[in-house]
Amino acid sequence: MRVYDKSYIKLNAITENDKVQIVPEGTLSPVAKPIIKRINKMFLEEKPILVDDEKIIFSSWAPPVPSTAFDRLISSQVAAVLKKRVPDQSSIGITMRCPNKCIHCGAADIIADPELSLEEVNRVVDESIDLGSYLISFDGGEPLLRKDLPDMIRHVDKTKAIATTFTSGYGLTQDKAKELKDAGLYAIRVSIDSPRQEEHDRVRGRTGSYVDAMNGITNAIDAGLLTDMFVVVSPNNIDELDDFYALAESKGMHEMSLYEIIAVGRWLDHEDETIGPNDVDRLGRFQKEKNKLTDGPRVTAFPFFMGPDMFGCFAGRRWVHITSAGDVLPCAYTPLTFGNIRDESLQDIWNKMGKTYKKSAKLCLMRDPSFIAEYIHLFSEDAPMPFNMYARV
Repeated sequence: MRVYDKSYIKLNAITENDKVQIVPEGTLSPVAKPIIKRINKMFLEEKPILVDDEKIIFSSWAPPVPSTAFDRLISSQVAAVLKKRVPDQSSIGITMRCPNKCIHCGAADIIADPELSLEEVNRVVDESIDLGSYLISFDGGEPLLRKDLPDMIRHVDKTKAIATTFTSGYGLTQDKAKELKDAGLYAIRVSIDSPRQEEHDRVRGRTGSYVDAMNGITNAIDAGLLTDMFVVVSPNNIDELDDFYALAESKGMHEMSLYEIIAVGRWLDHEDETIGPNDVDRLGRFQKEKNKLTDGPRVTAFPFFMGPDMFGCFAGRRWVHITSAGDVLPCAYTPLTFGNIRDESLQDIWNKMGKTYKKSAKLCLMRDPSFIAEYIHLFSEDAPMPFNMYARV
């Protein structure tokens, strides 16, 4: 199956025993060889969500193969090899309104008055795609509280990018799930903080949040959406990984994504309650173990995926985040703004960001004390800047 076709490089996907391998050819194939080798290693060791005669869906985080959106993914990978910055993923906060009060919310201090309008969101989507993004993610707060979310999803050029959204499950009724699917939503990520109802509700700060999540998952699957269980991993729940997985499997979910808790927002004063290198290794082993299984959802552990053995930190080089107030951050977990889309184009802000994010980082920079000291812990005698407020570059 030809999955990428340019004059300088062509890629063919070969499927054997439900395993996919990418074979490059063309004048630029030697340059692309390192990234293709890494992708092939993942394909060999880990199961995709779907493989049939027409397409391959490796993850809810990647476009289907073949597609023009997947072509853009390959182009961004080649750009990364050539040391060029392309924001593979553009995440956009569309509201800070939320029925929950999660104890680990990293965006709790954002004040969006007014929040981005539909026209502003659509413009940011277009500018992100122009920069090379192939994944547009709508974030919050609770995105489903925006009644115009389907219009935002519909606006994403599906020939160039996939559209996904996060949700707590609140408001994800059968009708809403179908509306999102009809608008062209590729995948939906339902946040789960514990496989146990009482603990999930405690972390979410609202009784009934677990039931909302479970019902939302069912409705999303019934509507034909790719469903991803998004788990923020902390020292408090890392021992329950197998229980999370069993829950995702029992619900028929397609993927389970793991992210690490970051000491920002409401978790600001819990710097000693984040995960360490041994935990990251553990998440990597968990991903490999579960992805060797024939059945069950695939696992994507981002602390491992964005670690030194894989692709490194995406912030500021392969990820850009726009808050619901319009501030542009290197990622959703770095309280460092380089400008506001109401004042400047995303292109200009992205270029400005490149002066700070010049080199690839092997690990999450928000776990690097020197980075935090230089860029986040900014103080002056007249105007102290607390850690959980945005530092401005």
